[in-house]
Amino acid sequence: MARALTVFHLNTERTWRGGEGQTLALAAGLARRGHASVVVAQRGGELAKRAVAAGVETVEVAMRGEWDLPAVARLSALLRARRPDIVHMHTSHAHMLGVLASKWTGIGKRVVSRRVDFTIHRHRFSLSGIKYGHGVDRYIAISAAVREQLVKDGVRRERVALVHSGIDPARVRGGDAARARADLGVPMGVPLIGTIAHFGWHKSLETLIEAAAPIVAALPDARVVLIGDGNLRPELEAVRAKSPVAERVLMPGFRANVADFLAAFDLFVMPSVMEGLCTSILDAFAVGVPVVACRAGGIPELVLDGSTGRLVAPRDPPALAAAIVAALRDDGARARWVTAARDHLAARFTHDAMVEGTLAVYRELLGVNDASRAATS
Repeated sequence: MARALTVFHLNTERTWRGGEGQTLALAAGLARRGHASVVVAQRGGELAKRAVAAGVETVEVAMRGEWDLPAVARLSALLRARRPDIVHMHTSHAHMLGVLASKWTGIGKRVVSRRVDFTIHRHRFSLSGIKYGHGVDRYIAISAAVREQLVKDGVRRERVALVHSGIDPARVRGGDAARARADLGVPMGVPLIGTIAHFGWHKSLETLIEAAAPIVAALPDARVVLIGDGNLRPELEAVRAKSPVAERVLMPGFRANVADFLAAFDLFVMPSVMEGLCTSILDAFAVGVPVVACRAGGIPELVLDGSTGRLVAPRDPPALAAAIVAALRDDGARARWVTAARDHLAARFTHDAMVEGTLAVYRELLGVNDASRAATS
């Protein structure tokens, strides 16, 4: 049996989004495989609460930015106490804090997950070239698109491993479509086109809102629903107010019962202009909801155009509307997409695949024989 590893997972976020879900899934998956997996999370943050509830060893540390030297000192003390094999950093601020603590103590191989596909050189006077050029033994990109952006930005290709994010399909199955439609006031049988997303600029949700008018012109009963919230809600509400079919565009806010809404959708839409990968699309695959999305970031690695869904150009409301209407009018195409998407998900994008892929990166860094592995759950 390959030796058990000790891995620290450093995440500085206070809120819960996709990256935090992946952090916890990885930590829990490693623990089930017999490895010592410790989540080092923001004090009082949502990840810490959920990691404790999941039975994963958790240490809470107050971390106030990537140059928080008292936090580096606390992390250094943790490293000296546990001497982990791997220090895995899951957020941008964690990147700097973890590298400083690991380099200071000389403890642990340093791994950084990169989950976004925008350039690291976003600010004219940033130190990103130095930050990404030194101190990290391996980057893990969650999609080929993210990997290629890192390489384009100057990170050597051999330092970037590809491990796709994954989901637990069982988590989103079995939703109550009737309950979700009752929440929205949308009767069963009425075409419901939906998305579930953080209201951030890169999701380009205004594209979907602007596509609503031609959708309703072709399918008069149709509703478009945006589940989620975020800092751009006022701007998106202003776009909706200008739409001639504003009453058909529903924005009910955040909902925890994601499985219910996925079950209620006739079509899932993701209009992003930038996207590391998009696990919400994987959730739709798991539930059996056909997908139309924009060709951005890692999305084409999930939505294989004409096979597991339909792709259109970003920021093109008429093209998006046309693809949505065509999909809703073609029962055969939707059925074929759903079958292919489930197979694609099962083959490459589960939590187990993500954990095993990450574990392979750790073992390669440490020179650990991978001929035999601890039993999976």
